[in-house]
Amino acid sequence: MDGSGRRTENPGTGAVLVAVSLGGALGAVARYLAGAVPGVSETGLLWVTLLVNVSGSFLIGVLMVFAAALWPQRRLTQAFLGTGFLGGYTTFSTYAADAGMLLERGDAAAGLGYLALTLFAALAAVALGSAAASLIVRSRPVGGRR
Repeated sequence: MDGSGRRTENPGTGAVLVAVSLGGALGAVARYLAGAVPGVSETGLLWVTLLVNVSGSFLIGVLMVFAAALWPQRRLTQAFLGTGFLGGYTTFSTYAADAGMLLERGDAAAGLGYLALTLFAALAAVALGSAAASLIVRSRPVGGRR
């Protein structure tokens, strides 16, 4: 327990690896299912990747605030959700490959636009997620009880 009487986590490396692995597996499945929508063309997959990366960025913004304010001693929760689930869900490699494909096709404007749009949308999503989570945290009564 910490000084406030709350129970704290102090997991070993093995427990953290299991949390990351399980979260990563679930995140990868969620990512796959997002792109497995019937009728999504190759061009549509670019939008799926954009949506996945932006929604994952929003969620990492939420997680950063909640981890610091609500779960500071919950290493397994942070490892499962952050590195694990959101790491498996978001996909920088597909983002880079999609942009490369557009550039190889000779569509430099679309490729560079896709790179910029994803970058700025993901950064904005982190900021929005952090702001939304901060509002939730601030609206909680002291001690977490109403």
